[in-house]
Amino acid sequence: MSTSPTVTLKPTGAKLPQIGFGTWKHYGEKATEAIYAGAKAGYRLFDGAADYGNEKECGEGLRRAIADGIVTRDEVFVVSKLWNTFHRKEHVREAVLRSLSDWGVSYFDVYYVHFPISLAYVAPDVRYPPGWFFDGKSQVKHDPVPLRDTWEALEQLVDEGYIKHLGVSNMASALLMDLLSYARHRPSVLQIEIHPYNAQERAVQYAHSQGLAVTAYSSFGPLGFRELDSPKALRTPALFAHPTITSIALAHGRTPAQVVLRWATQRGLAVIPKSNTEQQRQENLQSASFDLTQQEMEIIGGLNIGLRFNDPADVSARDPRTCRSSNDHWLVQDFEGCHIFS
Repeated sequence: MSTSPTVTLKPTGAKLPQIGFGTWKHYGEKATEAIYAGAKAGYRLFDGAADYGNEKECGEGLRRAIADGIVTRDEVFVVSKLWNTFHRKEHVREAVLRSLSDWGVSYFDVYYVHFPISLAYVAPDVRYPPGWFFDGKSQVKHDPVPLRDTWEALEQLVDEGYIKHLGVSNMASALLMDLLSYARHRPSVLQIEIHPYNAQERAVQYAHSQGLAVTAYSSFGPLGFRELDSPKALRTPALFAHPTITSIALAHGRTPAQVVLRWATQRGLAVIPKSNTEQQRQENLQSASFDLTQQEMEIIGGLNIGLRFNDPADVSARDPRTCRSSNDHWLVQDFEGCHIFS
């Protein structure tokens, strides 16, 4: 069984697995099976979110892995995220406890603010997860909640033992700088979209300078969004077929996916790629078993054009849980797949 290198989190010294298991776009029984298979393969970091609409199923997979003696709760990092509609102080606890119940755990190892964007509250008995649209169709309704209020409510849950480490996701350095000026419990991790087309060098540098670990999501660039027929992703050359990536992969006897992941982990980043097969699970987990040369790192970094695929400004005016597929059937998805790109 493969194991992942780790990244040390401040202030606790806890060891975050550098290669984690992403849960976005795992649904239903497939989510349960994916988590179980991931634990069996050696993954010890499971990155989830309320907005993914699969936490209960993911929790079932984790509980089964624990019951079968594959892992213990203390051996895994379970991660979730606060959705935008729960930013008011009176709703933060509700969101955290709901996610804990769905996962079937008593605490989260890392809990992120998913986006620094506050939306009007939608009660879970009306729609859960609520997505971006207040009416479930097209109305985006913002709610002017200061991030400080949200953060202080999360800090209380850290004090009570429900959260071990706080994190921020999709947050620019300027806002992170402001947060650090008042946070009683400083964030331990920044999670942002990073891949060779969107290297985010300055954001990574600033986060590391402030003692935050950085987790990269969407490490394979357009791939995950191509699955959702995103026009921007479909127009973007696939990283796995890019001559720069394929030539380096050939030189090392590795797959293009392993090269892309190693480019990230060699920068000190954690990664959370999604995998659907046993081969993918093993290849991703073994991606830190070789080193790229400094020249290769720079060549891959030279692909950067600041291209972001997950951008709230591109949210489409349609039901947040549905996206139109190529064969014109409605597919259940979450917001991050329901984009219109220019």
